[in-house]
Amino acid sequence: MMRLIIMLATLLASTGALAHKPSDSYLTLNADAKTLTGQWDIALRDLDYAIGLDINDDGDITWAELRVRKQAIHAYAFTRLQLSANQQRCSITPGDLLVDEHSDGHYAVLLFQASCPTQAKQFALVYSLFFDFDSQHRGLLTLATGGRTATHIFSPEQDHYGFKRYAEVSPWQSMLNFAHEGMWHIWVGFDHILFLLSLLLPSALIREHSSWRLKTGYASIFKDVLAVVTSFTLAHSITLSLTALHVIALPARWVESAIAASVVLAALNNIYPFLANHRAWFAFGFGLIHGMGIAGVLLDMGLPDNQRFISLLGFNLGVEAGQLAVVALALPAIACLSRQPSYPARIMKLGSAGIAMIAAFWFLQRALDLPLNILELL
Repeated sequence: MMRLIIMLATLLASTGALAHKPSDSYLTLNADAKTLTGQWDIALRDLDYAIGLDINDDGDITWAELRVRKQAIHAYAFTRLQLSANQQRCSITPGDLLVDEHSDGHYAVLLFQASCPTQAKQFALVYSLFFDFDSQHRGLLTLATGGRTATHIFSPEQDHYGFKRYAEVSPWQSMLNFAHEGMWHIWVGFDHILFLLSLLLPSALIREHSSWRLKTGYASIFKDVLAVVTSFTLAHSITLSLTALHVIALPARWVESAIAASVVLAALNNIYPFLANHRAWFAFGFGLIHGMGIAGVLLDMGLPDNQRFISLLGFNLGVEAGQLAVVALALPAIACLSRQPSYPARIMKLGSAGIAMIAAFWFLQRALDLPLNILELL
């Protein structure tokens, strides 16, 4: 038990930042005019970590503190964004510094202009913001050129992007980019993974007469998993689409807190079963909440109408592919471990207890807006 407590405490300390949406910035570039103009939204918490914005260290970044650090912000950001035309470096001139609010907090808004050779048609962007200390950071680009809109996602593995002025933009490439982002979002979205894992842990068991019994045959296990995964997929696909299309909207803090609460309840259901044999309905109900949380990336990008559907489709397909990969890895292990006599009482219940503790911390962190890292509270 002491080992379990130490392990859980370590997990809480190390996964605090992972309870929130992964670090993203939002870069918008208009290449239709002779002078390229852009807007770059960067999370204040990321800039504070990189260069320090909270001068008096009171945990609150004020507008006065932001103005004092304006030149430092520009210097830091624009040395990590390079634009070239016909293999010649373009000159980027910073403009106003503003503040905006996204689904996961406040962002610095950097306006800028880029001066490139007049007749240039072939352009290249190199993006390296935060990659030196955060491999999970993503730069989400929205590019307006030739009367059309393209999207691209920068990562440490894909830090270059080339485009032509007034060129046709392939919608299929945008869909593939967002499919990759959807898969990545699930793999780093530990709250979604733990929710799904909590629902899968009892898949090899059946609840009868206040006790767990091992199912006979793998067909019944597969049928149970199919029902749970299909319900979860259907539910979060519905609300992901409705949220991204601005049909429904709830405060991000409420949604993220509800997602953490759903993980707690799903884990506790394995310890004190109240919906043991109806987990598919449980998955559908809370899957509606998870879909609103997954849609955060698409909302923050502010996609124009002509790209919204194709990006939504690609992102959703990527989410499902990432989810199926998680199931493919977890299910054989669960089916194998469930053959152990101690599985219901020890492996499933202790694992669920650990998940419930981590998710309970996430819930308090989100509902009370606590610091990202538990060590900051000590």
